[in-house]
Amino acid sequence: MTDTAVPVLRSGDLTETLDFYRTLGYKVTHEQTRPYAYGAVEANGCAVHFAAAPAGTELPAEQVGCLIMLDDVAERHRTFTAALRKRYGKIPAKGCPRITRFRAGQSRFSVVDPIGNTIIYIQRDEPEELEYGGSRALEGLARVVDNARILRDFKNDDATAIRVLEVGLGRFGAQASTLDKARALATLAELAIATGDAERAATARAELNAIALSDTERAVVAADLSAATDLTDWLAETD
Repeated sequence: MTDTAVPVLRSGDLTETLDFYRTLGYKVTHEQTRPYAYGAVEANGCAVHFAAAPAGTELPAEQVGCLIMLDDVAERHRTFTAALRKRYGKIPAKGCPRITRFRAGQSRFSVVDPIGNTIIYIQRDEPEELEYGGSRALEGLARVVDNARILRDFKNDDATAIRVLEVGLGRFGAQASTLDKARALATLAELAIATGDAERAATARAELNAIALSDTERAVVAADLSAATDLTDWLAETD
């Protein structure tokens, strides 16, 4: 015998909510307005239900509604990105609704619907344990960069990730290897783009370009820099 859990999220404007999930490729399996609002969607064998909050209940503007485990989180993000870009003409990356960005190596991303329900889509084989504060196997600026990665990918906290990198560069930059410093600046450039700070991103890139790197080091940093370029393209409006 197998149990099945079905999350029930708040519905808000039920029609608007269900239409948003249709955009993502979900099939609406139930929709009613009387005697009370209730709806359900399903995709890939996973159902999510929606019901009105009890009268007089004050709910937060946004809240985590459920986690959905899947086999190919990167492909799902690509599918959702294409659907949302087609509907809105650009990627809704701020406010409600929105989708968080995704870069190579990530194992999760989030979707926030028009009502503020957050669904976190997670790679099924994601590591069970994370060392918040950066991997203890690393030290100095390398550990700072890893901490920024955790803040960015798992907590969606770009502002704190930026502060961590700036403090880390000030503390460890002088004695850090050229590769670690370059990776920190490349990560800072991507985070600056994500937060809409083009000036900060340009400054980080300029500092990075001033560092003398070997061909091997430059190849490593190129992978980090490509994330900033990919993010710029991802956020761009359609023609």
